Amino acid sequence: MSGLPVVVVGAGPQGLAAAAHLTERGLDAIVLERGAGPGTAIAEWGHVRLFSAWPELTDAAARRLLEPSGWKGPVNGYPTGAEWVSEYLVPLADALGDRMRYGTMVTGIARQGRDKVVDGGRAAQPFVVHTRDVNGRDRRIVARAVIDASGTWSHPNPAGADGFPAVGEAAASDRISYRIPDEVSGLAGAHVVVVGAGHSATHAVLRLSELARRAPGTRVTWLLRRGSVANVFGGGTGDELPERAALGSRARKVIDAGLVEVVTGFRIAEFQTDADALAVVSEDGRVITGVEHVFALTGFRPDLGILRELRVDLDASLEAVAGIASEIDPNIHSCGSVSATGSRQLAQPEEGLFIVGAKSYGRAPTFLALTGFEQVRSVVAHLAGDREAAERSELVLPDTGVCGGAGGFDADGGSCCAAPSMLQIGASPADLVTS
Repeated sequence: MSGLPVVVVGAGPQGLAAAAHLTERGLDAIVLERGAGPGTAIAEWGHVRLFSAWPELTDAAARRLLEPSGWKGPVNGYPTGAEWVSEYLVPLADALGDRMRYGTMVTGIARQGRDKVVDGGRAAQPFVVHTRDVNGRDRRIVARAVIDASGTWSHPNPAGADGFPAVGEAAASDRISYRIPDEVSGLAGAHVVVVGAGHSATHAVLRLSELARRAPGTRVTWLLRRGSVANVFGGGTGDELPERAALGSRARKVIDAGLVEVVTGFRIAEFQTDADALAVVSEDGRVITGVEHVFALTGFRPDLGILRELRVDLDASLEAVAGIASEIDPNIHSCGSVSATGSRQLAQPEEGLFIVGAKSYGRAPTFLALTGFEQVRSVVAHLAGDREAAERSELVLPDTGVCGGAGGFDADGGSCCAAPSMLQIGASPADLVTS
């Protein structure tokens, strides 16, 4: 199969970094992206500023590919999602040239001529990547290896506390959003609810609190499933990403100022709709009434459908790659306390298949861009036969001083890490911060 390409699914930061590493090592690569350009998912939250600085948001092989053309990577500041796309991902995709295929949705990945059940000769068969273009035409690409960097952005978790949509959630879909808001002026004077305890939820609360400050009569209610409001304030001085620390500090201030009402231990069971507003009902029978709009920002989950005919090893709780689950479990680790996750930890029963990036973390919210760049560096070294480079760890992460997860879910406190001053529950990509 040495004459076949490596197919990369997704043209986000990790997918493009993988292609850059493959190119640098002389391996043929094809990058498949369902959107019209690179970083399509990031463009959907382009108004959000990241709390990782520029040096933590670019990959080494990508920089080496770009710099001969005169590109100079930004070295200072914290970009918005839109700036990350325009100043880094677009030039990188352009440098990768005809390796990029846009408007191409991957509908499935399999072993050639074998479904999931068949053992005989399985490992000797190449992969077949099934695709559909924007005109509805189906095609197949035969590959020696597949790197799935398709992320989790297109599959947000529902508002329902048990992991399924709450009763009435689908019927109320015109009043429920699952993305960080950009323009909120149309909600002036309304009662708005935010659900979630991670960075996306905190960002939404801060944006809406500014509206409440400007427009009297605007009411913002923040619903937390946890029993303690302290969990949303982050690691404070223990966080080595200062912009992330500032996010929690700002949240505390708007709560103390009375701009945001916080309700703890509220796990949504039902949405009730009338002609004018929503009522949000908790599992224990409490009701929040007169709600104009809900922002349900409760994290993401991977779409595993394209892998259904492959043999994959995933953690039962996180839906993360099994080999890294114990290293990324948010009940134990923060974004900065995970160990390296390279090709050995990411290996699947199907030799040549690797799930990387946010998708490799499944439902764990502790993923950082730096982690993904280290993943693809190691994976490509493995595919190139460079065993030493594949096993070597080059990952250095900034500490968060915090962790989250199921510890203390019903209690007012409790920690799964070593005595941080505040706890953080992440429910969104961990590089994000409010602008």
